[in-house]
Amino acid sequence: MTRLGWLALALVFAVLVPALLGGSELLPRLRTFPPGLMMVLLSMIMLCWIINSIRLRLLLGQHGARIGRLRSLGVMMATEFAICTTPGGSGGPLALMALLARERVSPARSGAVFAMDQLNDLVFFFCAMLAIAGYALFHSLGRSQEAMLMGSALLLCGALAGIIVLLRYRRTVMRFNGRLLRRFGMSERRRRRWARKLLHFIHALGETWRLPKRILALVFTLTCLHWTLRYSVLYLVLRGLGVELSWIPSFLVQMLALSAGQFSLLPGGAGAAELTSATLLTPFVGSSTAAAAILIWRAVTYYFYLLAGGPVFVCLLARPLLERWRRQTGRQAG
Repeated sequence: MTRLGWLALALVFAVLVPALLGGSELLPRLRTFPPGLMMVLLSMIMLCWIINSIRLRLLLGQHGARIGRLRSLGVMMATEFAICTTPGGSGGPLALMALLARERVSPARSGAVFAMDQLNDLVFFFCAMLAIAGYALFHSLGRSQEAMLMGSALLLCGALAGIIVLLRYRRTVMRFNGRLLRRFGMSERRRRRWARKLLHFIHALGETWRLPKRILALVFTLTCLHWTLRYSVLYLVLRGLGVELSWIPSFLVQMLALSAGQFSLLPGGAGAAELTSATLLTPFVGSSTAAAAILIWRAVTYYFYLLAGGPVFVCLLARPLLERWRRQTGRQAG
């Protein structure tokens, strides 16, 4: 109940931000949005799920051939739901490992797939930042856009530098973790077990990295397609509201807003993403238009994930766990 309460509170705050920003002009602005365009946006999100399910099967290699297309799509929808309902998306890898364990995929392998997927995402955003920086050399950007570009670049460079350090000095990190766990009183047996799990993960990550280059290139191409679709939502929403704003500032607004949502540790970044996007978008389009755009954007890229992914999550993960718990309770009672 506590987790559901936090999620409900975050959702209320998320809706409250655009409601207060738009005021009495919010509903009239929402009524001007074309319903046909809303269907297009929702179809784009469904296409993103399909693309991610293909990425999953490719990264799983031989294991992916055993998972059907519909099953892999359900796994991705349930995983996205877990990401949207847990602080900082922490439930995503856990849900993915639990779901793939039903397909006889080891936790080390599924964890390596998730890590490789996240690494592809970071490389895409790094390349996008380089492309935008190249664009800025030949086109003048406003001060607010330049500030957003610098903020995004710093976030990406920090994330990539952290990953490189972890990979380069992984033995030192493992020894440090061992000493830290020992200081916290963990037994040697448990420390060895966690060290073996980490080594299995590193080995599985190496196997994933050694997939055929054409497979890795296809995965990265699908990654680019997925994020291009996902980060075109706000741009199309603004066009639907009659605002001419280029794709680059809308991309930067989404990137910084979602990054702020991750750092806030709120479920799905609800509230923090809306507040950050409102601060960044209002100078471009005005308060009422920004409020309507944020509400529609989050409805497509967050609330729709909850509504569509929730039933899939319950069907694939929550219901089997509940049935197992009931069987165990019945055996103990008998």
